[in-house]
Amino acid sequence: MTKGNGEDPKSGSRMERFQQGVRKRTLLAKKKVQSITKDDVKSYLLRNAFVLFTVVAVILGVILGFSLRSYKMSYREVKYFSFPGELLMRMLQMLVLPLIVSSLVTGIAALDSKASGKMGVRAVVYYMSTTIIAVLIGIIIVVIIHPGKGTKENMHREGKIVQVTAADAFLDLIRNMFPPNLVEACFKQFKTNYEKRMFKVDIPPNDTSTVASIINNVSEAMETLTQMKEEMVPVPGSVNGVNALGLVVFSISFGLVIGSMKEQGQALKDFFDSLNEAIMRLVALIMWYAPLGILFLIAGKIVEMEDMGVIGGQLAMYTVTVIIGLLIHAVIVLPLLYFLITRKNPWVFIGGLIQALVTALGTSSSSATLPVTFKCLEEINGVDKRVTRFVLPVGATINMDGTALYEALAAIFIAQVNNFDLNFGQIITISITATAASIGAAGIPQAGLVTMVIVLTSVGLPTDDITLIIAVDWFLDRLRTTTNVLGDSIGAGIVEHLSRHELKNRDAEMGNSVIEENEMKKPYQLISQENESEKPLDSETKM
Repeated sequence: MTKGNGEDPKSGSRMERFQQGVRKRTLLAKKKVQSITKDDVKSYLLRNAFVLFTVVAVILGVILGFSLRSYKMSYREVKYFSFPGELLMRMLQMLVLPLIVSSLVTGIAALDSKASGKMGVRAVVYYMSTTIIAVLIGIIIVVIIHPGKGTKENMHREGKIVQVTAADAFLDLIRNMFPPNLVEACFKQFKTNYEKRMFKVDIPPNDTSTVASIINNVSEAMETLTQMKEEMVPVPGSVNGVNALGLVVFSISFGLVIGSMKEQGQALKDFFDSLNEAIMRLVALIMWYAPLGILFLIAGKIVEMEDMGVIGGQLAMYTVTVIIGLLIHAVIVLPLLYFLITRKNPWVFIGGLIQALVTALGTSSSSATLPVTFKCLEEINGVDKRVTRFVLPVGATINMDGTALYEALAAIFIAQVNNFDLNFGQIITISITATAASIGAAGIPQAGLVTMVIVLTSVGLPTDDITLIIAVDWFLDRLRTTTNVLGDSIGAGIVEHLSRHELKNRDAEMGNSVIEENEMKKPYQLISQENESEKPLDSETKM
């Protein structure tokens, strides 16, 4: 044998192995296709009935909405038409509060402080990384496409903008983390309001102009001595809505304490575990109504939207730019991150989330979608409940990839419309502010518009120009909510993979403690088993 062509046999054998592998797979695929029976098709349709119904509901909703636009329905008629969709939103929002509290308390209490600390760090690192990536994608896309060419004179304006100071918004975020009243936190959030107040400004008496005026006219002198100054003053206020951030902070703290109490905290642990299970069973009931609700939510919004003629070339280009940015993040970046870390097929994982993603598209609220996201991750994708119960409520509150991307992109679009050239420092400021503001955006519809004010103020852009993009915000809000939910769900999958060793060790510890308890209780168990074996028929009839 000669070694002149030493690498040829190796390369040949590799090609042969590859060809054999392809042949085997094609043969297996053929066998599987041939072995499919009617029962298999029926079982598949039954397993995926919810998903199929929901997707069909979205398609029917779009068709119904556009077909009813020609009837020019009044505002009252649109509200009546959208009522089934409103009911779905109310049902889901009803379950959000007990679900966040019970899932976080049970999730944290089921882990020791070391394991929950590591999991928390991994989740926060993931949230920050994906949010920063989303912001960078938004900035790069808007700079490349440049949708804001031209002037804003011919652009359609819509709605009013509430002015917010960045410092007050940041302080409100911290205030909401520590609510003074837990009951009030269930339906109210703290928000700084502004009101005009008059302040008296005293002028020094040694002013020469004042002395001259006293000589001329005593009445004029009295007016100049005391001048009134008008100023906008921050005052404490509130807005309606669940203070999710405050409840998350409380639930995490409460769960850590219950976990450290061991046997003393077992009763509370069991209570919250039962509450979580009961809520999830309620979610299973609501899921049957979800397709109908989503159909009317989407159809109602399409009927309600303004005439498409108001969307000019710049706004259409802006919409396309946002969609491209969100697609890059959701279809390329997030699946790639999942694959690189877990080495698993991301599309199989995402396939199990279709119902949650469609619900997010319909409801436009990541908090309202939370019950459905739990169900998809735990029952379809089989993610550990200890991970989902910790990662999902926190993610739905602070992880807003889609919102961060949208805010950075929208800020630069408004700068382009105003022919305002941003330097590198201002772009960095926008990216940092958009990342921070997205954390403060609660999981409620169109919260991104409120935090947009902070981003624009940070670089001195006119906040009134947000009214230029409101016309298409209802649609883009649904897309960025879907991206947010996908980001949270993939985060749960990644955190579970990275925390698998801690979860296994915890299972082993729990298993040992259960064996020890059983050993101690053995005599009582034997007596009970003997009693049960004497009356097997009675026990069955009682059931």
